[in-house]
This record gives sequence, C-alpha cells and structure tokens, in this order.
Amino acid sequence: MEDTKQQEATTEAQTTSEQVGTPTADAPAANRGQRRGSRGGDAPGGRRNPRRPRRGGRRRDERIRSEFDQKIVSIRRVTRVMAGGRRFSFSVGMVIGNKKGKVGVGVGKAADTQLAIEKAVRNAKKNLIIVPLNKDQHIPHDVDAKYASSEIMIMPAPGRGLVAGSSVRTVLELAGVKDVTAKILSRSKNKINNARAAVAALKELKS
Repeated sequence: MEDTKQQEATTEAQTTSEQVGTPTADAPAANRGQRRGSRGGDAPGGRRNPRRPRRGGRRRDERIRSEFDQKIVSIRRVTRVMAGGRRFSFSVGMVIGNKKGKVGVGVGKAADTQLAIEKAVRNAKKNLIIVPLNKDQHIPHDVDAKYASSEIMIMPAPGRGLVAGSSVRTVLELAGVKDVTAKILSRSKNKINNARAAVAALKELKS
C-alpha cells in the first residue's frame, strides 16, 4: 500500500509540473536560446534591441575640414569701464584664404577667446575677395592702396619669392600670391589696418 501511494504522488507531481510549464532537463535547446536572447542584445524573433548601440557607425565628432586656412594676426584684451566696474572682452583679427586667389580679413569681439575667433572667421567670410592671378599665381602689375593710416605698395618680383612683413605677408600667403615685394609706406603698427590695406590693394588689381 505504501509503495502504491508513493507512485501515485510522484505521478501527480509530474502532471502538475507539465501543466504549470516548469522547464525540465528535456526542454529543447531552441527554447533556452530564446529565453537567453530576450535578456541579451537581440530581442526574441530576430529583432534588434533598440537600446544596444550599433557598431561600425559614423562618429558624431567627425567634422568636415574647411576649404579656408586661417591665421590670427591680432588678439588683444579690451577693457570697458561700466557703472559696476570693469568688463573684459577679447578682440581678434583674423585672415582666411584658400591659397588659390580668395582671401578675407575679419574682426570678432566677445567675452570668450574661442567665441571671438568664431565671430572673426564669420566676419572674414563676409569680406572675401577674389584676386586675379595668372597661371603662375603672379599679380599682373604694381598696385598701392591706403586704409585708415596704413599705406601699402605691392610690386611683382619674378624669382624673388614673397618679400613682405607684418600682417601683409599673412594676407599674401593665404591669397596664394607668389614672387611679389610688398612695402609699408606708412609708420602704422596696427596689424589689422595693414591687413585691410593689403586687401584693398589686391582689390585694385586688374587682369
């Protein structure tokens, strides 16, 4: 009698476990894989878990390189006296060019240096000019110009290279001009005015 009762109890326990759905050792491996996949990166049914980042994607920090080279010719701290005290800001003079005939000068002012540089670049792009150069990147004739108190003269000099000083050299380099001699006729030490005088002189060139 006792053996019969134990067999009946074992049979009832197996029947109950099958109805409830308790996993047994004989469960197929596919079902176990599905349960494991629901916890991992892939969702059941072959769908990808949206929370898991994709691999091999494009970086967000990749930036497209600008066609213009840029160089700072002047940076200074400016002080403004207000009712509550002094306010400091930075003024930046920037020259940009593609070394193929395009050049521009801009000025930016802001409380942060990086912001002032960005403003100067935007301002320089608004003031771009196209320099009429021949196939050897030489200017066709002599030219001179005046801006504020700065006066500049630029002359072609084949075989001598670029002979210039101050910010005038920066303007001619970024414009792509070769074999010229530049002379500052005034005594002005203002680099921004000298750069703008050089741009004004390049504007007077005629092909």
